[in-house]
Amino acid sequence: MMVRQVIFSTAFFLLMASPLQATTTDDVTDYTQCVALVQKNPALAEERARVWQNRGGDVSAVHCDALALTALKRYAEAARKLDALARDKRITDSVDRAALYDQAGNAWLLAGLGSSALQSFTAAVAASPNDIGYLADSARAHAMLKDWSGADADLSSALLKDQNRADLLVLRASARWTLNRKADAAIDILRALELYPDYPAALVERGMMKYSVGDTNGARKDWKKAAASGQGEAAEEAKRNLAALDSAPGQ
Repeated sequence: MMVRQVIFSTAFFLLMASPLQATTTDDVTDYTQCVALVQKNPALAEERARVWQNRGGDVSAVHCDALALTALKRYAEAARKLDALARDKRITDSVDRAALYDQAGNAWLLAGLGSSALQSFTAAVAASPNDIGYLADSARAHAMLKDWSGADADLSSALLKDQNRADLLVLRASARWTLNRKADAAIDILRALELYPDYPAALVERGMMKYSVGDTNGARKDWKKAAASGQGEAAEEAKRNLAALDSAPGQ
């Protein structure tokens, strides 16, 4: 299922921190120091960021507070803060606003709240309609809600902007397979493997398709190849699927 691939981490937010400009206030902290502190001691960073805000810190203080909350796995609190920051009149650049909404959406996903995530991602797409990443994130929110038609629509919009995104082709294949559009799903997987032969995520997905129609041997072959790649989550999922096959009755 496509929702398997909804994998986010605190690192996402730290990488996305750069669009907001660093500022300083008093001797409490500045943005660069605050972000560094998030990585070392998020609880202390959250406390310092709140003090900074109370002393008149600008949007950078609020953003650092949200990063700290995310690191502390207080995802819903972080998401609310990021959504509010995106709406703040001090955020005048549409690129920054879109990035904040997208970060909020990912925090909502981490909190397991797909509907709230979708609202944030919709706002991100509205602010930056040509950003493929925001459309892909919106598709993941649809997937969490099991709205596969919505996921397919977002991914199709993204692929219109770049038809060579193998990762998005795999995600759309998963959505379309769930929608019983099996021929279309197979075409997407084939295209992904044409772009990147032996692409682990595509092999895992194709293996799932084969397994669902009773082709256990074909599924095993794809999963073995994906597992041998050693590439991240796809390889780990392939190993788990192989283990499940091996432990099944009659194997």
